[in-house]
Amino acid sequence: MSYNEGKRPFEAASKSNHIHIIKDKTVQDFLYNHELPRDSEEIETSAEYYVDIDFELPDSIKWIVAVDGGNTTVPVKSKFPSSTLTFFQFGANALSIDDLNSLKEEPYISPENISKLKELHRRKLVIPTKNIGLKKEDGTRATLTFSVRKALYDFFKNENLLETLSWFLFELYNPSKTINEYELASHPDNSDIKKITIRKNELTKDYCINNSSGLIFLTDVFRLHEVIDDDFGAAGVLGYLTNLVEHFILIDYIKNVYQRRKSALNEVVFIKDGPLGFFGQTANMHKPMRALLSYLNQVENVFVVGVEKSGPFVEHAMEIQDKLKPGQVYLFSNSYIYKYIKPGDINTTEPFGKTSYYGSKMIFKSRDEKIYLITLPTENPEVVMNPKKNDFKNIDITLKYIEKLRSDMYDNSLLPIALANKLVSLSDHPSSMILEKFAKSIIK
Repeated sequence: MSYNEGKRPFEAASKSNHIHIIKDKTVQDFLYNHELPRDSEEIETSAEYYVDIDFELPDSIKWIVAVDGGNTTVPVKSKFPSSTLTFFQFGANALSIDDLNSLKEEPYISPENISKLKELHRRKLVIPTKNIGLKKEDGTRATLTFSVRKALYDFFKNENLLETLSWFLFELYNPSKTINEYELASHPDNSDIKKITIRKNELTKDYCINNSSGLIFLTDVFRLHEVIDDDFGAAGVLGYLTNLVEHFILIDYIKNVYQRRKSALNEVVFIKDGPLGFFGQTANMHKPMRALLSYLNQVENVFVVGVEKSGPFVEHAMEIQDKLKPGQVYLFSNSYIYKYIKPGDINTTEPFGKTSYYGSKMIFKSRDEKIYLITLPTENPEVVMNPKKNDFKNIDITLKYIEKLRSDMYDNSLLPIALANKLVSLSDHPSSMILEKFAKSIIK
């Protein structure tokens, strides 16, 4: 790294030092032993993984519920030691099929579009991400780790999501099954204890356990405390946290529909922005999610779909879109994923996404030739390595409505996701600047 210009002249980088890298045999061998993803003409798809969608299948869908979220991190103290906060905003909207059929396509989000939203509940979350601690009753300041844990717990409590988390975790939706324990890999409040068992009957009415081992919030099952560093910050939890909260807003809607009238699950398509999976420290949540959807699909139909807008799978979908016919789906086998999309052994017996996904990815080409990267839950409680159409109970009806929801506002976008994003996303300018000034005016 060259020296910056101060009182003396700026030190320019050498214009010939690259030759030492080019001639280095270790560098050459490294490059020879790596390869890039293949171009479309080199990709061989298999006929057995092409699926035709039946768009004429009768259904009882009346509502679309879409969930999206956004966040922005702002500095509240620039001088050493610097401090940052992260603001999140999440939203879910419900759009009736009658309104959907009456909407006209527009190149921008108009007030008329927004007026069609039957429900929009913005949920706000703020967490400290660097050098900020919660003020305690005794006048001291809590650690960053505790402050993040408490912020997430308070959010779930204020948004009435703690009951939903308990319902989800202990499978209270299934009257024939009793789960009273959940094992946490590490104690969030006592580093000397590596494993702790959370028992449902030991939880207080506020979903906590406070005994001689320390304080545990039910939200500690997400294990975010394991990736927070009190010195370097909590930036590592942001991506996991966005996906996590989006999921639990979705689960809360599913729970409310199920408890009010089970058969109403047949009338709603639930859309999540992003893949159907839990990642990083939160990955274990995919197991109870598989259990929930598996049970509900035995009782009724549940229509859940994840739609991705970016990433290697989306890029691959765009690369091979000409290989699909309109109205067709291409399912990803395990070997195909590792041969063409993700680096790995194509002969592995370890399924892709085994520890994080509760569904399988596929490419959907609508009849108007829009391309969507979709994740759908599988009926099988385990990951399916070589999926077939009958592994997805509601594939035809779900994708029928994905096609209906198309929007020309963005490439291959869906109207309810575009609306939700418009209503909850936080821009760098001016949102970030305004939130920074807002935070600085209050926090001391």
